[in-house]
Parts: sequence; structure tokens; C-alpha cells
Amino acid sequence: MPFAITAAEELGLPIAVFFTLAAVGFMGCKQFPLWWKKDLHHSKVIDWIPGVKDIRLKDLPASFQTTNPDDIRFNFILEAAVEVHKASAVVVHTFAALELDVLDALSSMLPHVYAVGPLQLLLNQPMGYSLWKEETECLEWLNAKAPNSVVYVNFGSLAVVTPQQLIEFGWGLANSKLPFFWVIRPNLVVGESVIFPPEFVAETKEIGLITGWCPQGQVPNHPSVGGFLTHSGWNTTIESLSAGVPMLCCPLFGDQRTNCLYTCNEWGIDMEISKDAKRDDVEKIVKEMIVGEKGKKMKIKAMEWKKLAENATDPHGSSWTNLDNLVNRVL
Repeated sequence: MPFAITAAEELGLPIAVFFTLAAVGFMGCKQFPLWWKKDLHHSKVIDWIPGVKDIRLKDLPASFQTTNPDDIRFNFILEAAVEVHKASAVVVHTFAALELDVLDALSSMLPHVYAVGPLQLLLNQPMGYSLWKEETECLEWLNAKAPNSVVYVNFGSLAVVTPQQLIEFGWGLANSKLPFFWVIRPNLVVGESVIFPPEFVAETKEIGLITGWCPQGQVPNHPSVGGFLTHSGWNTTIESLSAGVPMLCCPLFGDQRTNCLYTCNEWGIDMEISKDAKRDDVEKIVKEMIVGEKGKKMKIKAMEWKKLAENATDPHGSSWTNLDNLVNRVL
């Protein structure tokens, strides 16, 4: 909210700007003023972003991808990227070991950058932060499943899909014969309610559970969850990483393409699937995540990142120390 920085300046107050993005997503937003002056192609590799390598225009946050200089979303983020220099502190939801190069680059550009993630691990007790009413019956269903066997599917709080995309993903999950827990919130499908054909319901009644929402902080940490099919939003991504759960990313908008690039190529905990994937492709990649060799390697990497996330948030870790310094030195 760049206008809040202006208000803080007028009132003489310190202000901490909290970017609920990965550091690389935030760094992408900071390039808006430079990018607008350059002639870039959608698939061109960009080599001038500090701390970032091998990224293309189409991998950057979606607001980059406009040719309209009056686009409201573009100009809002452009203003935020410029005004952030006036902030007393910039807080990013990540941790040092995960994005060291990008955080170092940000720290050279801004006076006070604090990586304080994963926030879930800094909390001493469960805390409700969901945008939707949570349904907890799913935890009992998960309790009855074998360890690392369930495909957890959730496209977040805001993303939408078409009826055809929903049906293809549904049949892909059904045909995999793997147990799946699918969160389908009421407005997930564009302009329509969610109605599966009777044969799908019959085919999945023993292996599938579909619900309107769930405790997002608890489900990825449940022992039965073996993989997470996600839209690749950053909150979801860092929750999954903190739980040591490998992912299938299906990026839809915003910074999700950037997150998907890094989880797949940099951190080794993800495979990408298109939102327009057909049921055979969904079935194949879901099986690979849960029982395939690549899935096993992803699980090992995910557990390594989980350990590093826990180290960052223990009382002597980098994120704990950063949060302490943010409060004591800045606020």
C-alpha cells in the first residue's frame, strides 16, 4: 500500500512494508521501472536482475505482461516498487538459506531488509489466518490413510478454473487410483457451481474426499499427505516447503510462475503441470509425485528444506533474529 508510506512520512512514523512474496517475486516487482524502458520478448532470457539468473519475461510476476501503460494493476505495483525506498524496513516472507543471492542483492539496494519466514514456524500455537471458513472433518479422513499416500489438491483462496479444467483434473486423480483430498471452494469454477458426473462420484467414493475448505496450516503437515497439487501461490509454497511436502505446480496468475520456476529448477521440490493438462497427463504426473523415482527425490529435497526452515526459525536462527531486530531497531 504505497499510500501508507506517504501517510507515515507526513506523520513522522516508522513504517515496515511487508511483501507477502518470495524474495525473487519482490525483486521482480522492483524491476518494473527498469523493465518498462526495455524492449523485451516473452521468452527472452533476462540477465540483468540482481541475484536472479535464467529467468524469462513470462516467468516474472504477471503484471509485467502488459503493453498498456495505463493498466491499473501495473501502475499500482510500479508505484509500490518506487515508494518502497522510503520505508523504514522491508519485510519479506522467506528465509536466508532459501534465497540467499536475491536477499543479498535486495539488501544492497534497500537499507533494511528482513527475511522473517516461514511465519508458520514462528508461531507458538495454531493461528487462524484463512480467508475461508475451515472444515476440520478432513483430518479424521487423513488419519485413516497410509503415510505419504494422499494427493492434496488446493488452488488457494482466489484462483479460478473452467469447468473443463476441473473435470480433466478430477478424472486424472480418479484414474491414478491414489487417495486424494481435494479442496474445492464454492467460487473455484468460473461462473458455475461444481457438479461432477455420477460416474466420477462412484469411481472415487472409496479413494477421494472433496470439501469446501480445510485447515491450511495442518493439512500439509499431516503424515498421510505425500504431495501437494497447487496453484503455486507463495503462502502455499512456503507452507508446503515447511512441511517437507513435494509439489505439482499449476501456476495461474500473479507471482505464481516465478514461484513455480524456483521450486522446480532451483529448489528441486516441484514438477510443473499445465492448467490445460488432459486427464492422462494428470494421472501420469500425480503417480510420479507419489510413487515415482522423481517424486522420491523431490521428497528428500523437501525434507532438507524443511530442516533448513526449522533452523531459520529457532531462537538462534536467521528469521528469529531478523524479527527481533525488526522490532527493536526499527519499530
